[in-house]
Amino acid sequence: MKAARYIITRPCLAEGSLRLLKYLEPLFSEDPSETFTFQDLSGRSYPVTPDRPRARLLGMGELYRAHHLGVNDVLLITAQGEGRYLVDCVVKPLSRPVPGPASSAPARPTPPPTTRVVVSASPYVREVRMERRVPDAPPADLAPEPRRRVPEPAPSDVPQEQPAPAAEARRNDAAAPAVARRPQREPQPAAVRGPVPVQRPPEPVTERERAVAVQVQPAPKPAPLPEVPVLPVAPAAVQTLEEQLSELARLTGYRCQHLGGGVVRLHAELGPHGYQVLLATSEAALQAPGWQEPCDYKALITEEHERPQGVPRFTREALFALLEHARLAPLSPVDLRGYWNTGSFDQESVASVAELVSAHLAQRGSFSHVLMTLAQQPAHSLVALPRLAERLGSGVNTAELQDILETLTRPPFLALTPLPGGQYYLRSDMRALLTDLGEYADGMRRRLKPQAQLKG
Repeated sequence: MKAARYIITRPCLAEGSLRLLKYLEPLFSEDPSETFTFQDLSGRSYPVTPDRPRARLLGMGELYRAHHLGVNDVLLITAQGEGRYLVDCVVKPLSRPVPGPASSAPARPTPPPTTRVVVSASPYVREVRMERRVPDAPPADLAPEPRRRVPEPAPSDVPQEQPAPAAEARRNDAAAPAVARRPQREPQPAAVRGPVPVQRPPEPVTERERAVAVQVQPAPKPAPLPEVPVLPVAPAAVQTLEEQLSELARLTGYRCQHLGGGVVRLHAELGPHGYQVLLATSEAALQAPGWQEPCDYKALITEEHERPQGVPRFTREALFALLEHARLAPLSPVDLRGYWNTGSFDQESVASVAELVSAHLAQRGSFSHVLMTLAQQPAHSLVALPRLAERLGSGVNTAELQDILETLTRPPFLALTPLPGGQYYLRSDMRALLTDLGEYADGMRRRLKPQAQLKG
């Protein structure tokens, strides 16, 4: 007999059980035993108890622990007869990164360390920034050359410097012999003419020194930004009760009419299924002439804790919750008709509307889950219903999955073609299908004209 393949899930490991999926039911339904025995390849037996109401096999934890099984590991189950089954445990290998080809490129050099450079300084503030300095060896052509001696200029041409008061005495003592012997014009060593400034030709500046000088220059101060006048921010507009009723009518398909005096009419124009609701925004509106208009249902808008006598109520909290639900999922006058006839449309009534919205969002989520799972499969391939249900897990039941697949076989999707044996032929890739549907929707939106809508 062919072995059945089962992929272990996280709930199976946590509970120590095995879920009886649709494709596994024939394997165990033919055996009426109350206790099954699973035997591994080493000959060790494990007793398993079926839980038919929950569609599970209990007592699998010892087998999982003995073989160190984890999530996505596989069990191959083969029936041996008389309540005995042979189990082959397949452990999923861990994926290892494939080493890339050896690169012959040299290793990148280590970036040079950063140094601190003073940008600008004052007696109280000093601005310092970090700068990456590359230590380069000085080239041979930039080696220091011996300075040539320049003839000494005349005393009248020598610019006089104002010596500092602290060093003036020491300079006068050192310069006295030189000044006394200056009229003889005798050549003197350079050390004797220490205090006398000599004009020398400017030394050549290397490119590196020029770059450092540019970097050390203080950054220019940014120009002051123009002052922008601060305008007062208006608070968010709060919707009035009449505006909330108008938005509810727009979202759910009613026609809203303000009759004056605080009376609002919601008209569901559905022909023989239509009806009208009169809403009083305050107790004073009960005396307005519009309150006497013919209608099917009436209600006074109150707070949740208020319970008026002799008139049905529609609470503000229920109105706010209805607006939130209508923004999430489409609601219609057909869905809301039964709530106007209860005599009290409050938060408890809106709770059942929330269940309706949640069911709609769950169906949309299931449809998206099936599309994303089909997107993992290439085009022009076969889709098996049991295999697809196994990949989806417990998020989508079998009946709902069949409805979704049948929907995908009809226009405008035409993504699947039904085949005998519960299989489907995937006609195209899901991404290409969604792209085509988006273009189709855009084309239809451009062709629609507001004036072409029919007035009922």
